[in-house]
Amino acid sequence: MPSRAPTVTAADFLPSSTDLDDLAAAAGACRGCDLFSDATQTVFGEGPAGARMMLVGEQPGDQEDRSGEPFVGPAGRLLDTALREAGIDREPLYVTNAVKHFKFVPAERGTRRIHKTPSRTEVVSCRPWLLAELDAVAPEVIVCLGATAAKSLLGNDFRLTAHRGEVLRLPGDVSARNDPAVVATLHPSAVLRGPAEAREDSLASLVSDLRVAAGQLRR
Repeated sequence: MPSRAPTVTAADFLPSSTDLDDLAAAAGACRGCDLFSDATQTVFGEGPAGARMMLVGEQPGDQEDRSGEPFVGPAGRLLDTALREAGIDREPLYVTNAVKHFKFVPAERGTRRIHKTPSRTEVVSCRPWLLAELDAVAPEVIVCLGATAAKSLLGNDFRLTAHRGEVLRLPGDVSARNDPAVVATLHPSAVLRGPAEAREDSLASLVSDLRVAAGQLRR
């Protein structure tokens, strides 16, 4: 009986270095799942290695896929607004996504690419990159933007609706320096996709949760 070829995962592409530039360069060649084949490029995290707060989203969107930078599209602009209202400067933050490639389906007409939520398998496959970033940055606080980001770090049983805005800790299977506080909140795109009449309240909830996260920074 022929032996099966070994399964390739993102972990096979991790460099020995923990330098963020080295990690980003290695991630550009990752073939740990099939999402790379349709995406324009890998979109790695961005920010200083010593960032005290780390923001984790779901995956890059259309504009992020084209630019190679995280949170530069409509959701990123709304995140910038929420950060300003929460009194948080974005520049010192480290911002990344649980999945590093844009997953989409083409629109039936035209050239528009429609976001598609990554599968649990894809999130797990990409998790070694997120854990490597976590190890390299060693933040004091992690903000999970949306359910996919939260489940990538807190486990698949995590329910955002039950624990949004709470101060949590990483589970035992995630090793992290500084024992960071974790706050899960809405993804900015959820605010944009929601009913127009509810957006003001949703944005206020996001801002409130960001303030909770900022309050966990050590003085």
